[in-house]
Amino acid sequence: MSTQGDRDAGAAGPTGHRPPKLAAVLADITTLQVDAVVNAANRALAGGGGVDGAIHRAAGAATLRAACRALGGCEPGDAKATPGFRLPARWIVHTVGPVWNGGSRGEETVLSSCYRRSFEVAESLGAGSIAFPAISTGVYGFPSERAAEIAVHTLRSLRSAVVREVLLVAFDTSTLGYYRRRLASD
Repeated sequence: MSTQGDRDAGAAGPTGHRPPKLAAVLADITTLQVDAVVNAANRALAGGGGVDGAIHRAAGAATLRAACRALGGCEPGDAKATPGFRLPARWIVHTVGPVWNGGSRGEETVLSSCYRRSFEVAESLGAGSIAFPAISTGVYGFPSERAAEIAVHTLRSLRSAVVREVLLVAFDTSTLGYYRRRLASD
């Protein structure tokens, strides 16, 4: 973990809650050895393209679809969990990000809620480590640099007695750069 991550793990409060260590990595989220991976899902939790499709394929599409169907969908900004099935991760936390409409329809608030709610769900499962993709920056069109700012700001504001490590997973070097600059500047 980076020096920045060490700074993020400041002193625990009276309840033992600490900010998790944050790090940015360039990786395939489906291969990471973490307790929980976050899936940038659609409302139906039905699988799709991008990260969602990759997670469904790697976890076992039919099995994961059945588990997701039992959850009854998910609203933007919320999160729900399933087992990780064939992934190295024990759990998949599904969250529905906002579709970018120019920023005037509460997209930033919904995106922040995706990170917060996913963290809370993972924490409730007992996950010590979580990997997040760049939620809503693919087909949903959220500007990547602003999304990275929101992700880092939101995750830095959270405290947990359970979650120790959060990985911000970039699929490309541009996104990795956005994460690293934000981690270094805050």
